[in-house]
Amino acid sequence: MTLTRFGLKEWGSSLLIALVLIVIFAVIAVKVSLHVGVALVILTFTAWCAVAAFFRNPGRVIPDDPKLIVSPADGVVKDIEMIENHGLELFGDRPVIRIGVFLSIFDVHLNRIPSKLIVKYKNYRKGRYLDARSQESARKNEAMTIGGVAVIGDYKFPLAVRQISGALARRIVCPVTEGDMLERGSIYGMIKFGSRTELYIPAEEESFEVLVKVGDRVLAGASSMAKLRK
Repeated sequence: MTLTRFGLKEWGSSLLIALVLIVIFAVIAVKVSLHVGVALVILTFTAWCAVAAFFRNPGRVIPDDPKLIVSPADGVVKDIEMIENHGLELFGDRPVIRIGVFLSIFDVHLNRIPSKLIVKYKNYRKGRYLDARSQESARKNEAMTIGGVAVIGDYKFPLAVRQISGALARRIVCPVTEGDMLERGSIYGMIKFGSRTELYIPAEEESFEVLVKVGDRVLAGASSMAKLRK
């Protein structure tokens, strides 16, 4: 397991601080009190590990079947809804299925692409920082949406993923640009310190089967959210 480059500023700077403190506490252990010095060293190292854990990047096994649309985030499925007035580009007037995933501070915060995607747009929305577990956060919180044309074999369809800040997560990372070709399961960004991520696919029962239900725990890139029937 590695640490993501998206958190280099946080885990890198905290590592430097931790190393300085460990040197100081090692001197205390030698010259003042062994027990106090060792305890402070252990405490400092533990604190850095806690910070670094927010930016861990564990390996994931992507399902072999290309018809499977994988989860864009780790967490728990909080809601599955059909939405008609969504305002998403490329979908037009077609209703969509929205699958919302809540990430706690203990989850891996990296986001992955659900299906092979040609990025057509990227929209940032300023907003509030409500609890990401609420559906209201989907409408009012700071958010970043990328959308495009998903490709499964010869079949193409619109797909969008939205990163939503929460009460603690106030830093969305999404270094994606229009025209990028993103492979299924590849890392495309993160939301630091907990959040909500939403997947949008066409609401067409003849084309897509939703494979998850509310309450399911999912892993980004590894858990299947829906499947193309065609």
